Amino acid sequence: MFQIEEELKKLPARPGVYIMHGENDEIIYVGKAVSLKNRVRQYFQSSRNKGAKIEQMVTHISRFEYIITDSELEALVLESNLIKEHRPKYNTMLKDDKSYPFIKVTVGEPYPRVLFARRMKKDKSRYFGPYTSAGAVKDVIELVTRLYQVRTCSRVLPRDIGKDRPCLYYHMGQCKAPCQGKISEQEYRENISRVLRFLNGDVKSTMDDLTAKMMAASEELRYEDAMNYRDLIQSIKRIGERQKITGYSQEDKDIIAAAMDESEDLREQDAVVQVFFIRGGKLIGRDHFYLRVARGDTKSQVLSSFLKQFYAGTPFIPKEIVLQKEIEDSSIIEEWLSARRGQKVTIRVPKKGTKEKLVELAWENAKMVLSKDRERIKREEGRTIGAVREVESWLGLSGIVRMEAYDISNISGFESVGSMVVYEKGKPKRSDYRKFRIRSVKGPNDYASMEEVLTRRFTHEGKGEYDSFSRLPDLILMDGGRGQVNIALQVLEKLDLKIPVCGMVKDDYHRTRGIYYNNVEIPIDTGSEGFRLITRIQDEAHRFAIEYHRSLRSKEQVHSLLDDIPGIGPTRRKALLRTFKTMENIRDATLEELENTESMNAASARQVYGFFHKEKEQNEPH
Repeated sequence: MFQIEEELKKLPARPGVYIMHGENDEIIYVGKAVSLKNRVRQYFQSSRNKGAKIEQMVTHISRFEYIITDSELEALVLESNLIKEHRPKYNTMLKDDKSYPFIKVTVGEPYPRVLFARRMKKDKSRYFGPYTSAGAVKDVIELVTRLYQVRTCSRVLPRDIGKDRPCLYYHMGQCKAPCQGKISEQEYRENISRVLRFLNGDVKSTMDDLTAKMMAASEELRYEDAMNYRDLIQSIKRIGERQKITGYSQEDKDIIAAAMDESEDLREQDAVVQVFFIRGGKLIGRDHFYLRVARGDTKSQVLSSFLKQFYAGTPFIPKEIVLQKEIEDSSIIEEWLSARRGQKVTIRVPKKGTKEKLVELAWENAKMVLSKDRERIKREEGRTIGAVREVESWLGLSGIVRMEAYDISNISGFESVGSMVVYEKGKPKRSDYRKFRIRSVKGPNDYASMEEVLTRRFTHEGKGEYDSFSRLPDLILMDGGRGQVNIALQVLEKLDLKIPVCGMVKDDYHRTRGIYYNNVEIPIDTGSEGFRLITRIQDEAHRFAIEYHRSLRSKEQVHSLLDDIPGIGPTRRKALLRTFKTMENIRDATLEELENTESMNAASARQVYGFFHKEKEQNEPH
């Protein structure tokens, strides 16, 4: 179990992003910190005045995790990416979805320009950034256009060469007038190359030149000029604070690095592999994997083995995989991954640049997980993978990854519904949960209802590789004993499917006591992780069915009271509920209040008023 006080002691005094998880492991808050150790601890200090929203949020935190970065700027950009990706409940969301600025160099044009941009597009331009200061970006664009005499106009060149007079910038000596053919395309391109080198970080000569001019202006008492040079230097420094959390390419890639540490066991050692998921050029998440590897295995061997196992089980394969070390079978794995993706997949090991820095950052996070979280990871492995292995041993099976559980919910046959919950590697996969509204069965017949649910599930064609129905389970769990299991087996036999089915048998107190499999009830250790996993799955299937049934009952109650009123359709019903919140408030509203409600007119207001007041008269004692 996650011990918050213990985990707070392990926080590093490093910049990074912290991620708060709720009771159902959903992400409820994402924040950045200059020092993770100081910032995260503040949430759990009772003496601090945190405000009502944060006070409420803290009561729902079940665990937290963090990603270390190399600077506060990287933490800020990563925080923004994660908030946009996960939209946590307690984060303030910007309605305009404001983005960070880029510098765009239109290298796809014969005579490129340097422009301010809010978003990266899939065009032929080069993008630099994102940066946190829009003012600094504009200052630097102005600087490079002056220094390297780059055009700022929107004329289409070379088509428009000679059509109009040169602009004011030419006469001020800040543009070479390519619009008049006064500079060749080759010479102009050489200036653009200098701009690209400058934006790539080769700024020392420019900084030295500006510093000398600032000092000279100051000595000559030209303080306004000196201040302008100073401001330009500060802008270049802010732009020079490069970050790697968002890249220039908008492609999808995974960044993978491993950290290894010898254990006391002479035969085995510990390893953690960290994967950064970059989608659309932005780092949107990460995951880490704990491994036990044979002593003497190299990092290259660990990475090679991990690639084969990880991408054999994940539905999405990115266009590029960036590794920490070269692996021997790189070309074979590339060929295999390309066949799975249906497009070329490239494995790279960067030696310099942003990708190499990202690999280093992934390695640092892997090292921290290995050193700080080893015991927690082992406990989590025991609750998930370890628990699945126990279930396998009870049933005499192997290779269980995906488990599906089913349940039926109804009250005296009213609106019978079915639920399907999915667990992969011992963890809930909520995106694959499905609900079924029973169509063919009238009355409280759980067996017939279950038969319909299973038939619909296993005859449904998945719409794609990521559809919940496109992948068959390795084990089916039924919320019951012999009867439920036999229903499932009959459905599978009709469909010519061979999937193991077992039932979760309960005692007289409605507690799980064993597993029914192959016509035998198998007793299980109620103190084991496998038992706890079975119980969690059973409770989850029941909860999901009950919630769906409750929502249908609620809709039916609303329908019976409003939709049966003449002249009240879906639009007016929504307007009434939006305005008055509850049925009691609608019943107690005056005729004038009903007429003033959005989408209502005098006739419809009289219908609603008459309906409820007639109902009142009928219910009043005579």
